[in-house]
Amino acid sequence: MADVLVMGAGISGHTAAAYLRRKLSRKHKVIVVSPSAYFQWVPSNIWVGVGKMGIDQVRFGLKRVYDRWGIDFRQAKATGIFPEGKSESGRPFVRIEYTDDTSRGKAEDIHYDYLINATGPKLNFSATEGLGPGKFTHSVCSCDHASATWEALKACFSRMENGETLRFLIGTGHATATCQGAAFEYALNVAHQIRERNLQDKAEITWISNEYELGDFGMGGAFIKKGGYIIPTKVFSESIFAEYGIKWIKRAGVFRVDEGIAHYETLDGAKNSIAFDFAMLIPPFAGVGLKAFDRSGEEITSKLFAANGLMKVDADYSAKEFEEWSVGDWPSTYQSPAFPNIFATGIAFAPPHQISKPLKSPGGTLITPAPPRTGMPSGVIGKVVALNIAASIESGKAEFRHKASMGKMGAACVVSAGYGMLKGNAATMTVFPIVPDWQKYPEWGRDLSYTVGEAGLAGHWIKLFLHYMFLYKAKGNPLWWMIPE
Repeated sequence: MADVLVMGAGISGHTAAAYLRRKLSRKHKVIVVSPSAYFQWVPSNIWVGVGKMGIDQVRFGLKRVYDRWGIDFRQAKATGIFPEGKSESGRPFVRIEYTDDTSRGKAEDIHYDYLINATGPKLNFSATEGLGPGKFTHSVCSCDHASATWEALKACFSRMENGETLRFLIGTGHATATCQGAAFEYALNVAHQIRERNLQDKAEITWISNEYELGDFGMGGAFIKKGGYIIPTKVFSESIFAEYGIKWIKRAGVFRVDEGIAHYETLDGAKNSIAFDFAMLIPPFAGVGLKAFDRSGEEITSKLFAANGLMKVDADYSAKEFEEWSVGDWPSTYQSPAFPNIFATGIAFAPPHQISKPLKSPGGTLITPAPPRTGMPSGVIGKVVALNIAASIESGKAEFRHKASMGKMGAACVVSAGYGMLKGNAATMTVFPIVPDWQKYPEWGRDLSYTVGEAGLAGHWIKLFLHYMFLYKAKGNPLWWMIPE
């Protein structure tokens, strides 16, 4: 009998747990540890942040689903990994601390034969002084954050209706933040809601980002087919912002936020400030702070994790110049090189290098988006890791037939720009591969047969359909496994 422990129940962890339970016989145990009692469909937090969906429309309780599936669920956070156990013959284990109301603070050791780190990121608001909920900016990174952001946005609408002109600042809140797509989508939705209320003359919306050009999205931008033409995502993104009356500041790293004012440095070394009445700025991501220990209790965190707290996997982490990297440096099985029974999925794995070219200001500040791993890539990676582990357990052979390199994986992104069956709008973009392969596709870096972009009402219908389809899948409803990641 094998015990498989999954740390985290977000898109990647929940997907991994679902496929493990489906593929493994019941004599094997699947355990999920997550500090939250809920699964949430993060892409729809944008709609919570503009009041078009409530919290319970984007989340559901995990225990009922896991009880039905036969998964052992613990509402707890992992605090330490002991991959060697406590003795020569001891089994490896993870130390957890319960977060539910009845057992809060209680510690327990959970033994495993295979471990999947799917903890996702720490929302590292503290990396920028004054950033985040409870300080001077808002967030849509969780449904709770998004709900509070909607309350603040509503108050802004009331002020505008009473004659005030307000300044909105939306984008990234740190020089190395990622997830530009979420901020981009939120900016468009705020602009749409302002239009719906006929308050355009009372609003000034500014986008601020660490991207070298708009449409970089942490993946070096892309060339896409649109209407029979090949255009860069820079033009695609700028035209959408221009249509919605959104100004932009690029190549900017926010380094401090005070009440009503954000301070930022640009790649040319200038330090500027911009005033705001409402700000939603995405934080940088980091590892959740897990530590690792050997059997004697000595810390070996650096053996498993990179300096940013994300887990090292089967990637090339050697020091190379950016121009020397290739798609072959990216992981495909997400197995720890230090301990072969440990894997990391989704945002929990450490990327080997930037996809967007790393650039520094004259003062040495790195102002470049980190590589994106959210949404579709996280789900695909979680599935592939689960299938490989299940096959290894059932066959007794560690033969990983399933691969999921981001250099050979496509991704689709639907950025809503409004809500409603008749008034909705969305920009739909697909890229293949996510990490550009300049050897295979020397002209564009990607296959333009699958790298396309369009905007319109149909894209909004797709976004709505995906919301309900993926929640249906995540709840384990009949034939859920037939729905792709």
